[in-house]
Amino acid sequence: MKLVSFLNSLFKHDGFELIDSNSKKYVIGKPSREKPISLKLLDPKLMQKLLLYPDLYFGEAYMDGSLVIENGNITEFLDLAFKNIGRGNINSYGAVIKKLRGTYRYLTSFNKIAKSKENVAHHYDISEKLYDLFLDENRQYSCAYFKNENDTLEQAQNNKIHHIIKKLNIRPNQKVLDIGSGWGTLALAIAKETQASVTGITLSENQFEYSKNKAKEMNLSNKVDFKLIDYRQLNEKFDRVVSVGMFEHVGRKFYRTYFNKVFKLLNERGIALIHTIGSSMPPRDPQPWIQKYIFPGGYTPSLSEVANPIENSGLIVSDIEVLRMHYAHTLRNWKERFLSKKDIVLDMFDEKFFRMWEFYLASCEMAFKWGDQVVFQFQLSKDNSSVPNTCLLYTSDAADEGLGVDLGGRRI
Repeated sequence: MKLVSFLNSLFKHDGFELIDSNSKKYVIGKPSREKPISLKLLDPKLMQKLLLYPDLYFGEAYMDGSLVIENGNITEFLDLAFKNIGRGNINSYGAVIKKLRGTYRYLTSFNKIAKSKENVAHHYDISEKLYDLFLDENRQYSCAYFKNENDTLEQAQNNKIHHIIKKLNIRPNQKVLDIGSGWGTLALAIAKETQASVTGITLSENQFEYSKNKAKEMNLSNKVDFKLIDYRQLNEKFDRVVSVGMFEHVGRKFYRTYFNKVFKLLNERGIALIHTIGSSMPPRDPQPWIQKYIFPGGYTPSLSEVANPIENSGLIVSDIEVLRMHYAHTLRNWKERFLSKKDIVLDMFDEKFFRMWEFYLASCEMAFKWGDQVVFQFQLSKDNSSVPNTCLLYTSDAADEGLGVDLGGRRI
């Protein structure tokens, strides 16, 4: 069978058992466990579909229950699969289809303001209660910063906030813009800790209302102003611009627009910090399952795709930090919290939704652990002299901060 032959050529480390819809068993690779993980296919069409386009059909089959994991769970299987796949394409068929679909999406993608708002609502305006089930107490939905992999999620998210504030070198009474402010945690922390004046913008109505109420609750409404607006609609000047976890939604066609706008928003001695998921590989097309079910319009860029529009905007790259395992640990924490609340999730949604989000969190965790996914933190300025030398800015805290080197952080 073609699928069995293909899988045996792919799995060089460890292995599993494949059971087709007729209950026939096949050994894939060389399983190391006495009772190997079993992948049970209940739909006879899956044998062909998984060979043709596993990037999409595997996740869909897990969602609808036509693919079942036995003697293990989806995280264990994906850990094994991603370890063998690494950073490459799964097969030539899937690569061709992904390229065709990716090209079509690029040619037909018009991520205008209205469409951006629609895409954001698809993911962030599902239910307030859903995010409380797995995020930290401050609802930070982006990569945390683990000084130690055993840090709690709350500790690691606070580490991230302080790391970003230091990079921005914020001073009291400066004007700060947070593009894609989420539930407002970073904007509120900046105002509280630095006494700066912060504007946070979002396209999510749920996040906007939550942030406004949180500012009132913390008596920070006089220092933080949240707006339901697209970044392209702003015409103010700011001393600092920060964006965490929003750039993934900009879209490849709009990178030049985005960085040109950041340049215009910054004062002449301003500093920006852009935190985004990216890829350590050359440009490639979006992951189809994630695009279809989780982040429509989303795309994680390669470094080469971002460098050119930054340079052409007039912005200066003063520092780049690359984080990888930090996000794997963040996703692991989110996934474990989500799974522990399964009964609550099923009361809110259904089994298919639960499996969809389990697959989303587990597959993204393994993409950071074994694949090409990383986080870029770009520190940008308009003037070489506006940013302290890297050694002066970071060295004094290197022993305390750790800079994430042991967990996959790399400085450039």
